[in-house]
Amino acid sequence: MTNHPHTTAAQAFKLPGGLISAVPYGSGHINDTYALEVAVSGKVVRYILQRINQQVFKAPDALMENVERVCYHTQQKLASQGVPDAFRRALRLIPTLQGRNWHTDDVGHRWRCYNFIENATGHDVVSSPRQAYAAARAFGSFQALLADLPGKRLHETIPYFHHTPKRLANFRLALNRDPHGRAKSAEKEIQFALQNEHLASVITGALARHEIPERVTHNDTKLNNVLLDNASQEGICVIDLDTVMPGSVLYDFGDLVRTSTSPAAEDEVDLDKIVMQLPLFTALIEGYLSSAKGFLTQRELALLPEAGQVITYEIGLRFLTDWLEGDVYFKCKRPTHNLDRARAQFKLVESITAQLPAMHPILNQLS
Repeated sequence: MTNHPHTTAAQAFKLPGGLISAVPYGSGHINDTYALEVAVSGKVVRYILQRINQQVFKAPDALMENVERVCYHTQQKLASQGVPDAFRRALRLIPTLQGRNWHTDDVGHRWRCYNFIENATGHDVVSSPRQAYAAARAFGSFQALLADLPGKRLHETIPYFHHTPKRLANFRLALNRDPHGRAKSAEKEIQFALQNEHLASVITGALARHEIPERVTHNDTKLNNVLLDNASQEGICVIDLDTVMPGSVLYDFGDLVRTSTSPAAEDEVDLDKIVMQLPLFTALIEGYLSSAKGFLTQRELALLPEAGQVITYEIGLRFLTDWLEGDVYFKCKRPTHNLDRARAQFKLVESITAQLPAMHPILNQLS
């Protein structure tokens, strides 16, 4: 086998047999991910190998300390609960030959290796209320497993990641500077951002006033970050743990609403296609409460409908800020890609806002 960086890195881990192949895997945009095939007693066993993107995650060792603690705790909890297929319901880090949980190569790149969750698939788009329910239930279970994580506060792997007032301040700076003269082409979106600035402090304000508790949260709850069992379509395992850090459950539920309730892509240019679908919101609430209700406070429950509104506004702000700054953060496939994304997010905010009077009774009925 050719000695590529990833095959060299794979040999640093305590795999139970000889390496057959190591090929690129998945559709992630941040880390470099490979599927490893290993020969074990005449069978092929798969593992996932990843190189952490240290441009995005500036403190990779702190990140891996988080991942190490989260993996260990979720495995221990599932085992103590007697869950029969616990090995499929939490990621497990494969140790290196030196007994560490991650490997640093000769040029300073950090690598990690996980067990491969077989017979389960990640999906990019929600196709039914049943899928929405399964994803929300899985993320609620993940939060519940981590609700009693012992020890010190987790590291913030991306500081201010869901701090909406900070995102609003960054937007204002970009607007005042307007380094590429783009504000003129985004007047409507800029007005929307400024008129809805009250949304920025809904969650962070509740945290600051201690109305809701800080918790360990995933912070990137897209559908493709939970694997669904191929046979039962149940949410089996939450993956992509790099942004697991201190936060609010409302960040996680809000991002589920943002990414799972509209039939349109987040960069859809036909704004008429963008609408929050109440049946999908209902499925999310039902699935989430089925696993998370036991530890949520009354105030957290009450803010669940607003969570999607806030997080969708926040992501729209980020896209609009990047547009004004000259497309420096998000990868773009066309000249107005970030502006198109901002328009789509703000249209979804409008749809959520219009349906809040219907969302609260659904929540009250289910909770």
